[in-house]
Amino acid sequence: MAADPLLQPYRLKHLVLRNRFLSTAHEPAYTEDGLPKERYRLYHREKAKGGIALTMIGGSSVVSPDSPQAFGNIQLFRDDVVPWLRELADDVHAHGAAVMIQITHLGRRTSWSKEHWLPVIAPSAIREPAHRAFPKAMEDWDIARVTADYADAAERCKAAGLDGLEIELYGHLLDQFWSPATNRRDDTYGGSLDNRLRFSFDVYRAIRARVGPDCIMGARMVCDEDWERGLPRAEGLEIARRLAASGLIDFINVIRGHIDTDEALSHVIPGTGTALAPHLDFAGEVRAATRFPVFHAARIQDVATARHAVASGKLDMVGMTRAHIADPHIARKVMEGREEEIRPCVGMGYCIDRIYFGGEALCIHNPATGREATMPHVVQRGEGPARTVVVVGAGPAGLEAARVAARRGHKVVLFEAADRAGGQLLLAAQLKRRREVMGIVEWRLKECARAGVDLRFNAYAEAQDVLAEKPDIVVIATGGLPNTGFLDEGADLATTSWDILSGAAKPAEQVLLYDDNGAHPGMTAAEFLAEAGAAMEIATPERVLAPDVGGTNYPAYFKAFARHNVAITLNLRLERIRRDGNRLVATLFNEYDKSRHERRVDQVVVEHGTVPADELYFALKPGSRNLGEVDHAALIANRPQSLARNPAGAYALYRIGDAVASRNIHAAVYDALRLVKDF
Repeated sequence: MAADPLLQPYRLKHLVLRNRFLSTAHEPAYTEDGLPKERYRLYHREKAKGGIALTMIGGSSVVSPDSPQAFGNIQLFRDDVVPWLRELADDVHAHGAAVMIQITHLGRRTSWSKEHWLPVIAPSAIREPAHRAFPKAMEDWDIARVTADYADAAERCKAAGLDGLEIELYGHLLDQFWSPATNRRDDTYGGSLDNRLRFSFDVYRAIRARVGPDCIMGARMVCDEDWERGLPRAEGLEIARRLAASGLIDFINVIRGHIDTDEALSHVIPGTGTALAPHLDFAGEVRAATRFPVFHAARIQDVATARHAVASGKLDMVGMTRAHIADPHIARKVMEGREEEIRPCVGMGYCIDRIYFGGEALCIHNPATGREATMPHVVQRGEGPARTVVVVGAGPAGLEAARVAARRGHKVVLFEAADRAGGQLLLAAQLKRRREVMGIVEWRLKECARAGVDLRFNAYAEAQDVLAEKPDIVVIATGGLPNTGFLDEGADLATTSWDILSGAAKPAEQVLLYDDNGAHPGMTAAEFLAEAGAAMEIATPERVLAPDVGGTNYPAYFKAFARHNVAITLNLRLERIRRDGNRLVATLFNEYDKSRHERRVDQVVVEHGTVPADELYFALKPGSRNLGEVDHAALIANRPQSLARNPAGAYALYRIGDAVASRNIHAAVYDALRLVKDF
């Protein structure tokens, strides 16, 4: 353990970091009124409790009022931010970690129609596609004003007792001046590299003059936009060398790529099905070229890759940011020789995609992240008597319920009708690039085995099987079955996405895929069909395709659809299917002009969510104490369930996940954790 590269301390100026684990700055959208209050503080405190050396807060904390929040950013232009930052810093320090903050002006990467309705500013009046803002080209007084705002914001960070700060220099205002794609100026801030860097160096000098030479300051900077019209690699490396030699900064946090579009962003923040650590070698090149402390994070989601990054000399501090959203206790588990217990990041991007939808960051399979005030990351043994808990169904919901109940000290029996665990995730994993999702299942299986759960596969549980265990509590997690009941006619002629992904039905030559779910299941089936060679049209009643698939995930689907010439039709609702000889005719309705359209194809594949597989639940309901009822007030308030509608009942009965209604993985595991943690 003493020789583990990840556990070696690292000195950065006067600051000694206890190991090499880093969570880079990101905005989980946990602010309240633009301030990092309790939820924000507890989120970062958990990582400190988990042994991390350095947690960076405030992804893109904004320094000026004309840089309005794009996704819940901390507002550093306000004096009342200081006490909240100080409370957070004190809490993180109390658990042995350091904490820094990222500061920025978003420039054109936000919207003018927020907060004060000030015009968005940029070096030149060039629209940003991702946020669709048309910016004002900055004037001299804008540059002077924003420079002063940076210095003011840095002074507030220092007053709060933070250990340092970094300036965001990828896709935001300062590096918008660097890039030929966004800087068309013909004054002293455009043209030559010296001119394009002038604003950035003025900002750094202003901050140094305000916070002094001892304040740790870095640059999270793009060193290659990987874009024919953007900042080239040679110029990016030269900027890194100049900043390192300037004496103004103390570390470089390397970024490669650009974020003007969702497709570009999906390469900067790559997800499931992509190579691990795709920019790590490039970060190592920056370190070699500058001979300067280098940090980096991009799909470094497992300890082995992180260890290699440090041992090979490519990085000084290794960012495992999304991995710490999945498990904030990575460092502690490594220190204690428990690497096999680390909850894996499976790269689904649910965390970041929710932010771009205007929500808050949540891990697809750790429902405690962001809910530290109410949900435990470590389930503790209960103080009451051990009881017998029967769980039916070994999808994510059932496995989580079994894991938590066993950790609480109960005897747990888990019935699963199939020969292996996974539920609907087994279908998602049939698409080759999404196989990582099985990490959600595999981790829970190991944890259930470690906790002593009695796992019974090939066991189709009926009421008598459950009752034979003499349960005190029964949890029904039987999931759902494909929903074709929405059709006015021809439900028996429909092929479901499950049929395709499970192999129960082979892809036909000409296929209409109808998606009225709007999430991953339909797109997964569509990509599977396209890769299998089907000539396909996707029809949806939505005004956009797959509205619930986020910005880092949909590009992979869309690339596959473009590669295979998949047709996409919006605003059509499937009503019926009928047979015509050896082919099928699908009738679709356009609600806007009230027209109907027919498609003559070999196969109609439908994705319309699921209906609960609830027969066992209703069979067991009459014999339960609570008659299946959930006390929602107690659930929300994190109190144990205590309803006894039927005092003669022998057991409490609950159902969770898709056995209640068609939802997603996060809903399933959250159902399980918040219910079972109080057993």
